[in-house]
Amino acid sequence: MKRGLVVAALSLPLLGAAALVPDPYPLDGYEYTGIRRLRAYRMILDRAMPGSLRLQPGALLPSSAIRLRLRGAGDSLNLGPDLPPDPELQAALERIVGSRDTSYRVAVLDITDPDRPRYAAIRSQQGYIPGSVGKLLVMGGLFNELRKLYPDDVAARARVLRETRVVADRFVIPNSHQVPVVNDEFTAVPHRAIRIGDTFTLWEWVDHMVSPSSNAAGSVVWKQALLLSEFGRAYPPTREQEEEFFRRTPARELSERSIQILEEPLLAGGIDTAQLRMRTFFTATAQRVIPGRASLATPQELVRWLLRVEQGRMVDAWSSLEMKKLMYFTRRRYRYAASPALNDAAVYFKSGSLYQCRPEPGYECGQYRGNAQNLMHSVAIVESPAAGEPQRVYLISMMSNVLKLNSAQAHLEIGTQVERLIARLHP
Repeated sequence: MKRGLVVAALSLPLLGAAALVPDPYPLDGYEYTGIRRLRAYRMILDRAMPGSLRLQPGALLPSSAIRLRLRGAGDSLNLGPDLPPDPELQAALERIVGSRDTSYRVAVLDITDPDRPRYAAIRSQQGYIPGSVGKLLVMGGLFNELRKLYPDDVAARARVLRETRVVADRFVIPNSHQVPVVNDEFTAVPHRAIRIGDTFTLWEWVDHMVSPSSNAAGSVVWKQALLLSEFGRAYPPTREQEEEFFRRTPARELSERSIQILEEPLLAGGIDTAQLRMRTFFTATAQRVIPGRASLATPQELVRWLLRVEQGRMVDAWSSLEMKKLMYFTRRRYRYAASPALNDAAVYFKSGSLYQCRPEPGYECGQYRGNAQNLMHSVAIVESPAAGEPQRVYLISMMSNVLKLNSAQAHLEIGTQVERLIARLHP
């Protein structure tokens, strides 16, 4: 790092320790997943636990209402020459984004009618560092390792996620993102940063990674995928076995294997890893153990990733559905998802950001206001309205790098305009 350069990789504003901010996954999912905060939030809704839980109407779907929109109906749909930009959608998207900073890159795929998909894009093959959006690829890598171990037994995969307890170690340092930590008595849901020694189930670690966007959880989940690859059905290893594995395996090999774990399901899904790749762990301590390489994401390939989820082709149908549930935004919405126009919509969402500051006379560096780099990314599946038929369904990826300006409000405004655009296309 150059002297005087401040770097921060952030995904969410910090939350007060007592704040109650729900995460993804439908709130009726505790019995299946064992994610303890889901039981706690249901208790709050039932007034069996103190707390306030205010969710938008679109965030109240049960697990049974979440489905893969293109499985069996659009399995062959792909981005590329066979799906040129739709003239009407393209012209409208250019009106929405064209007057904004030229750093914006956007791709939109309207799958409301699977037999007549519409695609539009602006600079969609130009990319940036993915930031926390790359955690979607870590999630895919973990689910792919579970599939390889139990190709015909999804109950066994769910059991590994639900019953494996993972203790936080050095890989969580440093971190600042706060996560829900439910006490054993189910009497409170305090939010705080993960500490060494904290214990969560593997499913809870994935949950912490995707919504509060914990960098600590991102590194832990990626490491668990590597351990699944190494120990197979003998996973989880003992602490001694894990330490021996890292001691005897060269850093270069650890790096190559970690990258392969994330890229294997991408390549199987026909995704171009030259345009979508995550090759660096999310915490400095993890990076010292497993060296990283350059990462990149483009809106086109991120939308293709979402498309494979909807087709049930990101790993397989069970994994795709579980990953979509893990993206279901049942929390206080922010950035793109905060648009009031989406209040009644189901939003499956991931955001990421990365800002860098360098000395500049008269300029004071601030969160999400970097003057060297100021990335903000939003990736979403939107089903509007969440309940009832007919529904409008579209996939969107948006990336920007507007220096010195927190682009959260701009992403919200674009979210409103795109929602209204899709509504006009499907009156």
